Order: sequence, then structure tokens, then C-alpha cells
Amino acid sequence: MTAIQERALVKPPSRQAIWAAYAAVAAATVGFLPLHVIWALGIPLFADPERFAVWHADGGGTYLITLNVLAVLPAILALALVRPWGLQFPTWTPIWRGKAVPRALLLVPGYGLAVVLGAYTAFAAVLAVVQWGDPRAIFSPWTGVYGIPQFIIWVAGLTIATTSYARRTAR
Repeated sequence: MTAIQERALVKPPSRQAIWAAYAAVAAATVGFLPLHVIWALGIPLFADPERFAVWHADGGGTYLITLNVLAVLPAILALALVRPWGLQFPTWTPIWRGKAVPRALLLVPGYGLAVVLGAYTAFAAVLAVVQWGDPRAIFSPWTGVYGIPQFIIWVAGLTIATTSYARRTAR
């Protein structure tokens, strides 16, 4: 059976899965990236300027650039879970053009990332509480209040979209 025939047998994603995937994309791009790009540029928005400058120069800037680049990948993954190119490689891919996308290629990172982001969200929540009012903290604890809901949306959206993909592509 060709990839096109296999794709025709897969049900389209539910409206809920599509909304969840796009919510995950928004959390990763519109929610996460703006503040982290500002920090990567060395601007201490919602941060102690002196502590931030030391942290940024000591590898924090590189860390933030890496995080920003890596935040784009889960956004692409979330889209792939609900778009046709998550079932069949697009024609512009030179080696895999028209071939079926292996399920594990999306399921393993989808569920794995949901677990890792969920753990990070729990860690960030605890850290926000522990560092609340700590004069040595680099970032304002309000950044946790801003960021944690985004991570919850990101994790939930990715989990729903991945589960939908797993069910739709089960043989």
C-alpha cells in the first residue's frame, strides 16, 4: 500500500485535537518566545539587572538562544500531529518525498516532550514559590505566574494532539 493510500485510510483529526495542537503552537511561539527572546538579547525585563547581566554573560545568553530555537521544534511537531504532512512526507523533502511518516517519529517526541515539559512546569511552579521574595533571585517570581499557565496549555495541547494522532494512525 502506498503512502497516499495509507493516508486516505486515516481519519482526520477531531476539532478538539486541532484546537489543542494550535494552542500548543501558540504557547510555544506567542507565549514562550517573546520574553525569552528579549532575555536572549540581554534585556533584563522582569529581572534584576545586575544579577541578570552576570548570569547572561556566564552562559545564560547561550542557554536562552538554545531554548528559543528548541521551542520552535515542538510547535512544528504539534502541527505535524494534525496536518497531512504528519502522515506523509511533503514533496519538498528530497529523500522521503511521498513516503509515509513512521508513527514513532511523531509519537515518541510528542509524548516524551509532554512528559519533560510537564516535569519542567512542576519544577518551575515549586521554584516560583521557593524564590518568592528571595532578594538573590535573578528573575521576578511573577515570570512564573506568567509562564506556568502557558506551559500547562502547551503540555495539555501536545498531549491531546499526540493522543489523537496515536488513535487515528493505529493499525
